[in-house]
Amino acid sequence: MINLKYPILLVHGMGFRDYKHIGYWGRIPKALEKEGCIVYFGGQDSNGTIESNGVFLAQKIHEILSTCGAEKLNVIAHSKGGLDIRYAISSLGMDKFIASLSTVSTPHNGSYTMDKIMSLPKWIIHFIAVCSDLWLRLLGDKQPNAYRVFESFTTHHADKFNAENPDSPDVYYQSYAFTFSTPFSDMLEWFQHLVVKCIEGENDGLLTPRAVKWGNFRGVFTGATHRGISHADEIDLRRCPFTCKKGSDGITDIVDFYLEMVRELEKMGY
Repeated sequence: MINLKYPILLVHGMGFRDYKHIGYWGRIPKALEKEGCIVYFGGQDSNGTIESNGVFLAQKIHEILSTCGAEKLNVIAHSKGGLDIRYAISSLGMDKFIASLSTVSTPHNGSYTMDKIMSLPKWIIHFIAVCSDLWLRLLGDKQPNAYRVFESFTTHHADKFNAENPDSPDVYYQSYAFTFSTPFSDMLEWFQHLVVKCIEGENDGLLTPRAVKWGNFRGVFTGATHRGISHADEIDLRRCPFTCKKGSDGITDIVDFYLEMVRELEKMGY
């Protein structure tokens, strides 16, 4: 059993929400709860701006703490969710309520690939953004703004955001990166992987290790099989282990990765 000092807040990334029956995090929340952890969900807009989502998360944190009676939370954030919660911590004063922030493939340093994409004719980007916003409103987003979200992934915006949102000395920050080997390793993200690899190098289907390093960088994880671990695998999209072979080196099931992360937080007193 895991005996954390503070509950866990899971903060999802873009493109999907934490629904009751089809969760963003797959088997991960139940596995954490089975080990004795108390788990809450961010529930912010999937394509809201960093600022609007940060405000939502700040309110959510107050609600959770008033309900559970804890003093602080341990936050685990995936992808853009890490930027949303960093804004809440640094710009909205939530640092006094957050003990630790563990980010999984969050674009803290921006993406060179997004720099190139955002240099395309603006009407193309705006058209894609409008279509995305319409779809995500149907899925429940209140304030989707895909164009602003796309901009937030550029290196220029990342530099500005990082300067305006410095880390709090009261919060422990750590980050994790993942990669997979070839475009054929994950057919859901083969095209994105190919594009990013041509521009920037090894990646998880969206982001390179350079883009996601922040705080105490815990390294690059590729898993126990030759295929590696994709951006979708990081949140257990397939709801199954990577391999059933016993004695394999590396991560055989993404659920185990999160359990180990939380055990380490427990040892550190969080």
